Amino acid sequence: MARTAQMKLVELMVLKEDISRVIEFIGKKESFQFQTKLSDKNSSEPDGIMNIDREFLDKLNHIKASLGLELEGRIDPSISIPSDEDRNQAAHLFSIFDELSDRIKDVTSEAERVNNAYSEALSFANLKVPYSELEHLSFLSMKIGKIDPKDFDALKEAVGGNGVIISLGEDKSHILAASSKKGRFAVDTELKNFNFINMEIPKDFNGVPDEVLEGLSQKKHIADSKVEEITKEKQNFADTHKEIISKLCASFAIGTQVLDVQNKLESTELVYRITGWVPAKESSEYMSSLDSITEGRIAIRLYEPYEVPAVMSGKEQVPVKLSHGKFVKSFERMIFSYGSPVYGTIDPTPFVAIFFTFLFGFMFGDFGQGLFIALFGVLMACKVVKVGGWNKFAPIFMGVGFTSSIMGLLTGECFSGEKLLEPFAEFVTGLFGTPRAPIIKMMPSSDPNSIKTMFAVFGVAIGVGFIINSVGLIINIVNNLIKKRYGDAFFGKTGLAGTLWFWYIIALVIRIAAFKHSIQVYDWIIIGITLFFSAFGEPFERLANGHRPVMENGFGAMLIGGVVELIEVISTYMSNTMSFIRVGAFALSHAVLGFLVHTLTEMVGGVVSPAGIIVMIIGNGIIIVLEGMIVAIQCIRLQYYEFFSKFYKETGREFVPFKFEY
Repeated sequence: MARTAQMKLVELMVLKEDISRVIEFIGKKESFQFQTKLSDKNSSEPDGIMNIDREFLDKLNHIKASLGLELEGRIDPSISIPSDEDRNQAAHLFSIFDELSDRIKDVTSEAERVNNAYSEALSFANLKVPYSELEHLSFLSMKIGKIDPKDFDALKEAVGGNGVIISLGEDKSHILAASSKKGRFAVDTELKNFNFINMEIPKDFNGVPDEVLEGLSQKKHIADSKVEEITKEKQNFADTHKEIISKLCASFAIGTQVLDVQNKLESTELVYRITGWVPAKESSEYMSSLDSITEGRIAIRLYEPYEVPAVMSGKEQVPVKLSHGKFVKSFERMIFSYGSPVYGTIDPTPFVAIFFTFLFGFMFGDFGQGLFIALFGVLMACKVVKVGGWNKFAPIFMGVGFTSSIMGLLTGECFSGEKLLEPFAEFVTGLFGTPRAPIIKMMPSSDPNSIKTMFAVFGVAIGVGFIINSVGLIINIVNNLIKKRYGDAFFGKTGLAGTLWFWYIIALVIRIAAFKHSIQVYDWIIIGITLFFSAFGEPFERLANGHRPVMENGFGAMLIGGVVELIEVISTYMSNTMSFIRVGAFALSHAVLGFLVHTLTEMVGGVVSPAGIIVMIIGNGIIIVLEGMIVAIQCIRLQYYEFFSKFYKETGREFVPFKFEY
C-alpha cells in the first residue's frame, strides 16, 4: 500500500554573504517547508534590512495594472533576484511610463473639457428666443439646469401635472422645468429631491449660434482623435514592454520575498539559521546543491522525524506530502479538504481515485455523454477551455468520462438513445449466445426481466459498498499497527473485531440467500465473540495500548458504554452498507431521464427534425450539467461519510512548501 512520502528535517547554518542565494534556491526548488511559520518570530527582535525592492515591485505592479497586463502561472525558474542592472532598467522604465502617463492625463483632461463644452452648447441649441422673455412670463415659472440623466423619467413622473420637464439635450442631462406660478413650489420640491443643479442663464441669451456649435464640434473631433492616438500609444507601450515588465515583476517579487524571509530568520551578526522539512528522497540533492551554491561555506545537518524532540513529544506534526501521477494527484484536494493523513500512514488518494471514477461511471452510464465529459477534460488539460483553478482537475473529467462511456456501452445508452449502440451490443452478446441489445437493460420497459435487472443493479451497488467499507477498515487496522496502537487495531468498531463481524454477517447473508443455508450454532458463537470485542472493546484496547486503569471510569460505565456501542456497531454497519443503494438508484434514475429525453425527442419528430434535434441537445445538456453535479456530490459524500469515516480518527499537517509568487 502507498504511504505518505518520507520527510527529513534540515538544519542549515548559512553565512550572511550567502543567505540570499540560499533562500532563492529554496524558493525555486519548491520542496522546503519551514519548521515554524516565519511570522511566528519574536516581534521584540530588532527590525531587519530595509526591503528597497518592495518599492520597485509596488511601482511595477502599478504599471502592470495601468496597462491591463496579467501575469499568470509560476515564476520562471531562470529569473533571479534583481541586480543593479535590473534596478537601472526599472528606473528607466518608470521614467518613460511617467512621461506617457502625464501626456495621457493632459490629453484626456482636454478632451473632457471640450466634450463638456460641446454637450452644454448642444443642450441650448434649440433656444432661439431671449431667455429673459421666457423668464418674465406672468403665468409661467421656468428653470434650466442639470440632473442625473438616469433620473429624468423618474423626475418627470414625480412632477406629474404640476409642471412640464423638457430635455434640452439628447442625453437628458440638461432640462427645462416649466410650471404655473401656482404649481412652482411642488415642482421646486421635486427638483430638490432629484439633486437639480440650477444654471444661471444671461438675460439676453437667445441660444447658441450654429457657427459656435460647428467650431466646438471640430474641437471635439480633434480632442477625441488625440485620445484615440494616445490610447494606441499606450497599447503599443504595453505590447512592446510586456516581456520586460513581466521579467522585472518576477525578479523584484523574488527579491522582495527573499528579503522578507531573511528578516524573519534566527541570526547573529554573521550567521543565519534555517530549519525546515524536505522530502527524504530529495535531501541528498539539497545537500549537494547548497554546498555548490555556497562553495562549501555552509553547515548542513539532517534529522529523521524520530530524532526531533518536538515531534516525539507531540508538539509538532511532520508535514505530509503525497507523491502521485497526474491522474491520482488531481484527487489530492479531495483528501486535504477532509483532512491531511497522519505522517507515515496509508495514503488513501489512489483508492479515492479508483472509487470516485467507478462510482461516477456506474451512476452516469451513457456512452455519448461520457465521451463529451472526457473530451471536455482533454480540452481543459490542453488549456483550450480555461475555467480558472478548475483546469487542474482535467484528469478527473477524463477519468469519469471514460468510465461513464464504458457503462454506456453496457447499458446501450448514447445521448439518451439505444439505437446507435445496438450493433455493438448484438456483436458482443452474440459471442456468448443469442444476440441481444442492450447488454444490460436499464431503461424502463415492459420486459419482466427489467425487475430482475433493477434488483441486480442494487445488489452490485451494495457489493461495491462492501468493498469500499472493507478497504477503509483495512486501512484503519494497518494505520494503527504502523502507529503501534495495537488495541485500536484489534478491538473496537473499526478494528479487526468489528471488521470480522461485518465480513461474517455479509458472508452469512450470502449463504442464506444463495445457498439456502440455515444459521448454525458456530455462526452465533463467531458473531457473538466478534460483536463483543467490537462493542465492549475499550478495556481491551487500553490493556493492549498499555493504558491504566483498564476500566477508566469503572465497570458500570464500561457496561453502559458497551451497550450503547453495541447498538451503534449494528446500526452503523447497516447504514454504511445500505447507503450504497443510492448508487443503484442514481444509475436507474439516469436511465429514466435518458428515456424521457428520448421520448420527448420522438414526440416532436425524432432526430431527423429540427425540433427533435433541439430537444435532444437541450435534454442531454441538462442531464450532463445538473445530474453530473448531483452524481459528483454523491460520490464525494460516499467517500467522506462511508470511506473516510473508517480510518480518519485524526488528521495530520499538509506539506506546504515555500515558493515564490508574483
